[in-house]
Amino acid sequence: MIGRPAAVAHSPSLPDPAEPPRILLLFLDGVGIGPPDPDVNPFCRADLPVLARCLGGGIPTLDGPAPAGSLGRAFPLDATLGVPGLPQSGTGQVALFTGENAPRLFGSHFGPWPPVRLRPLLAERNLLLLAKLAGHGVAFANAYPAGWPGALPTRRHAAPPLAARAAGVLSRDVESLARGEAVASEIVNDGWRRYTGRTDLPRVTPREAGVTLAGIARGSQLTLFAHYQTDHAGHRGGMVGAVSALERVDAFLGGILDGARGGPPLWVVGCSDHGNIEDVRAGHTRNPALGFVVRAGGADGVARGAPDSPGSQASRGPRDPMEGVRDLTRLAPAILACLSATPSADVVPG
Repeated sequence: MIGRPAAVAHSPSLPDPAEPPRILLLFLDGVGIGPPDPDVNPFCRADLPVLARCLGGGIPTLDGPAPAGSLGRAFPLDATLGVPGLPQSGTGQVALFTGENAPRLFGSHFGPWPPVRLRPLLAERNLLLLAKLAGHGVAFANAYPAGWPGALPTRRHAAPPLAARAAGVLSRDVESLARGEAVASEIVNDGWRRYTGRTDLPRVTPREAGVTLAGIARGSQLTLFAHYQTDHAGHRGGMVGAVSALERVDAFLGGILDGARGGPPLWVVGCSDHGNIEDVRAGHTRNPALGFVVRAGGADGVARGAPDSPGSQASRGPRDPMEGVRDLTRLAPAILACLSATPSADVVPG
């Protein structure tokens, strides 16, 4: 991936500006923008054809953190938020999903779980709940065990399911997974099959899981999916595992774009809470977290073929909803602003 010329920076546009877009928020734990060094950065070694195509042929590194094409663009997210120390999942996720500077409110970065003291903020001000209260259909696509959290220790919960529970959309379980109406957090169903003994669960590829997620996203104006294996791969260390984790996400993204083709316009917004996997020498980093936005849906689709040129028909139209988003706290307000600018009457709640 080293040596790719940076694409001309411009914002992607929707294929049909007249139809209200949906937003699919794709949360990837522990993914930052790292150095342009293939010895330490798996982004420089992994085969990521879908992401590169969406970003005009480029892959984000610290030397070029915002490659862009007519289909999408990457953007760095400051995860430090003016607080010393290494950004962590708990406060980072609260910042992402509420728009509040959680590390500053708490007094430090904290993780891996959201601080108990900040959980009322997460429950009352998360973007799923606020979007729902504004009349928009929302969905959480991940499968979780029925009755979650059950007997799990009360402190050990990630922010996405806590936000979904507060919004009343923590509704997909193993039966939903069996019907193809949910997606496993690890993208494929192997973990569910192994730990639940449900060998009847379908074996799915990352691409097939992406197609399923695109179908879920058609039914709501805002859909959240959370994936944690990228952070796990970063903590385990090693280039091979990190490359594999990124290539799984890339195939998943390809399935999302394929599944969205011919459907309503869809913004796929990727985001992370802190850096980790982008530098195999250590765990968490102070690198910018990765953000990206890709347009999907409509009659033309975007998953195949070469990127459009900046002056092509596909590149004209409204600016993307992530314009001006530069740190974790700006993502949720930008999404809510985008939703408030579009009608919601045609959307069925998730």
